[in-house]
Amino acid sequence: MKVKIKKIDANAVIPKYAKPGDAGLDLTATSEEWNNDNTMVTYGTGLAVEIPEGYVGLLFPRSSVSKTSLDLTNCVGVIDSGYRGEIMFKFRYLQEGMIYDVGDRIGQLIIMPYPQVDVEEVED
Repeated sequence: MKVKIKKIDANAVIPKYAKPGDAGLDLTATSEEWNNDNTMVTYGTGLAVEIPEGYVGLLFPRSSVSKTSLDLTNCVGVIDSGYRGEIMFKFRYLQEGMIYDVGDRIGQLIIMPYPQVDVEEVED
């Protein structure tokens, strides 16, 4: 399957699999923005992606997040097929300690098919 990816930042890194057999494409931070009280940081990837219809992009933190003081705010990000904005990760900064730097791999993108379901209301 081919997926179109656009660099919206000249420093963006096209995602790739680190090893054969990996499920997630590694995403690299190109920007870092903190909220006013330095309890949350948003990392941009400088990338926009065209997820094919019938598929969803799922954003997960990398396992290296366990070495940091960061916690992905929505646990798993969902990129619907109609979204064309920048892929970003928002983390809570939990305590003093290590964070990611611009240029670090910060997350993974997994693209998967999903079923379209019909919902039926029932009494019991």
